[in-house]
Parts: sequence; structure tokens; C-alpha cells
Amino acid sequence: MIRPSFSIGLIAAASTLLLSACMSLAPEHKTPAAPVAANWLHAEGSSSAAVSAVELPWQSFYAADARLSELIAIALKNNRDLRVALLNVEQARALARVADANRWPTVNAGLSANRQPKTDGSGGSSNNYQAGLQISAFELDLFGRVKSQSDAALARYLASAEGGRAAQISLVAGVASSYLALQADQELLLLARQTLAAREDTLRLTRMKFDGGAGSALDLSSAESAAAAARASLAQAKRQREQSENGLVLLLGQALPSDMAQGQQLAAAQVFELPAGLPSEVLIKRPDVLQAEQLLIAANANIGAARAAFFPSISLTTSLGTASNELSQLFSNTVWSLGAQALMPIFDAGRNKANLEASKTAQAIAVAQYEKTVQQAFREVADALAGRATYAEQTQAQLEQARAEAERLRLVELRFANGASNSLELLDAQRASYAAQQALLQTRLGLLLNNVQLYKALGGGLAKS
Repeated sequence: MIRPSFSIGLIAAASTLLLSACMSLAPEHKTPAAPVAANWLHAEGSSSAAVSAVELPWQSFYAADARLSELIAIALKNNRDLRVALLNVEQARALARVADANRWPTVNAGLSANRQPKTDGSGGSSNNYQAGLQISAFELDLFGRVKSQSDAALARYLASAEGGRAAQISLVAGVASSYLALQADQELLLLARQTLAAREDTLRLTRMKFDGGAGSALDLSSAESAAAAARASLAQAKRQREQSENGLVLLLGQALPSDMAQGQQLAAAQVFELPAGLPSEVLIKRPDVLQAEQLLIAANANIGAARAAFFPSISLTTSLGTASNELSQLFSNTVWSLGAQALMPIFDAGRNKANLEASKTAQAIAVAQYEKTVQQAFREVADALAGRATYAEQTQAQLEQARAEAERLRLVELRFANGASNSLELLDAQRASYAAQQALLQTRLGLLLNNVQLYKALGGGLAKS
């Protein structure tokens, strides 16, 4: 049978929880209208039956190149920036749990003993033993201050989680871009070696003609200059390739696998067709936009906490346990206590008002940052769509020019071998053909990089769920 005093203690503890139900003074969250156009300028040409970028995992988007897929998997496992982003998510989640725990009373179990002199003049001393449960200074959150702080912490955690997803999307795009750039650098290096070999053959023939009296000093100087320029281009191509590899290694978090098969040529790379969709559908799914919205929600919650500071705060202290003058009889007497304290702010030198103004200003900043994030996302998609609309035509034109210059070089070489053309005409044809092939490689790389950026801008790059 429960003693009456024990029942009173339970009622006091239950009242503590019931009184903690609170009202919220935070403003209602409304997602700001997106300050962008209703449609993309170059959204036409996408199949309505195609899967959206958000729904397309990176394993499927990059499935055509097994080497690239393996590199992305390595980077997702080892990249330190992504690791820091994910650890920040874990930290934010723990802090959100701490803030939420403040909404509940903390119950402690304790045992105390003290000895003090008797006041009856006998000269002796008395003992006092206590044991039980205690709730110390639990705030009744009548105006939602603690709840608003908890809501703000939760929103910051969700923003951090979206930041982690955005970091993964950026990493996937970064690895793909660095990998494609490395492939282009390898092809440019091969082209530079072939060009140097051709220039040195021309220099050798020109020098033989000059030594035999059939060539001029001008022809020889031009051939020497062209060969030196080719050697310089080769050195630059080597440096650029090594730097691109170093950048890719940094993203991977480890050295490049030595047993990995070579990737495909840029000309053989496949371009995945992605639908653009409407801005209102795409932008709200991007992690960076969702992150900005969660930070706006946190700013609203902070306003609620600042407003609640103007109202009284009520704290309760309760205890339930036993007490006795004899240790052997400690658990034979039940005691309880309930204390309350109410504080009403009267004068704080404007502290609460300044905190509220700061919270409102922070909320206005969060709105502006959200709108800027939406505008930046719109611009990234629009730029990538503009690239998709023009890169194919540019690549085709560049291919035709490279073919024409290669044919001109072949004809000039035949004329030069038969003595019908001089070395200056041959060197000019070599320069033009080399420049056209370089431009073709750069245009093909631009087309592929634009496709990677479009996939990223549309919110693609997450793993299979």
C-alpha cells in the first residue's frame, strides 16, 4: 500500500511534467517565394520519360566508366572533407539531443549524512541521514523558451545533415571532373609527343637541305623554333597531367590504384540525357537549398526563445525520499518536498530587447541567404543548360576543323616530300593541325564537364538508398 505522503510526491512530479506543456512565441515558418524565373531558358529537348537527376544515383549516371565509378567509391570512403562534414552532422545531432533533454526534468539519486551538535545543552551530537530522488531547478516552459531552443538545435542538425548530402554531391562531381580532366591531359600529352616527333623530323630534313645547299637559313631557323615550341608544349603537358593527378589523389584521400584499368577516351564517353524540369520542382530538392531553409527555421525558433525571455520564468525543485536519525532506520520514514521560484524580468539594461532585435535581424539575414542560395542554384542549372544547348554544335564544328586541318597537313607533307612546298608552309600546316586537335580535346572535355555540372546542379550525386 502506498503511503499518503508518497502519493503526494508522485502528484508533485506529475504536475511538473504537465506544467511543462508550453506555448510557442516563434513566428510561423513560411518558405520564401523563389526569386527566379518560372522556367529555364534552354529546358527544351529533354525527354519527359527520363529519370530526374535527384532520382538517378551516381552509380547509374557513371555506370559507363567502371574506372570512374571505382574512384568515386574510394573518394566517398576516404575523402577528409566529406569525413569532416559527416562528423559535423553527428555533432549537430548530439547537440540537438542535449537541447531537447533540457525540456525534461533531471532526476538524481542521492545519499547524504551529517553530524551536528545538539541544541538542548547536553553537549552531545545528533546524526541525520537522507536518501531519495531529487529534481533540481526544473524550468516550467510555459512560454516556450526551452522548446524554441530545442527546435533551433533540431533545425541546425537537419541543416547540417543537408550540408553533408551537399558535400557528397560536390565530392562526386569533383572526382568526375578531375578524372575527366586527367583523361584530357593524358590525351594532350600524347598529342604533344606526336607533334614533337613530327617537328623534329621536319627539323632533321630541313637541316639536311640546308647542309646540302637546297635550303635557306630562314627555313632552318623556323624549323628550329617550331621544334623548341613543341618541346615546351610537351613539358607543359607533363606538368599539367601530374598536377591533375595530384588533385585527383587529394580528392580520393589515397594514391591512385595501380591495378585499375585505363579509362575510356573522351571521344567514347557517353553523355547521359537529363531532364531539367521546372525550377520550383528542382530547387526545393537540392541539399544546399534545404540546408538554407532549415537555417531559416532555426532563426525563427531563436526569435521565439528571445520573445519568451520577456515573460516570467518558473523553476521547480522537488525531492522524494527517506530520512532518519539512525542509519538502520533510514528507509522507514518517507519525506518529500516541493519548492518553486518565479522570476520576472524588471530591469536588464535592454538585454532582452537587444537579443530580440538581434534574433530578428538574424532571421532577415537567413531569408536573404535562402533567396541567394536559390538564385545561385538557378544560375548553375541555367549555365549548364546553356552549355548543353551549344557544346554539341561546337564540338561538331571543332571536329570538322580538325579533320580539315589534318587533311591539309597530309597534302602539304606530300608536296613537301616532292619539293613542291617549302618548310614554312609545312610548319604552318603542322601548327594549325596541332592547334585544331588541342581545341577539339578541350571542347570534348568541356562538353563532358558541363554534363557533370548539370547532373550536380540538378541535385544528382547521391548514392543508392
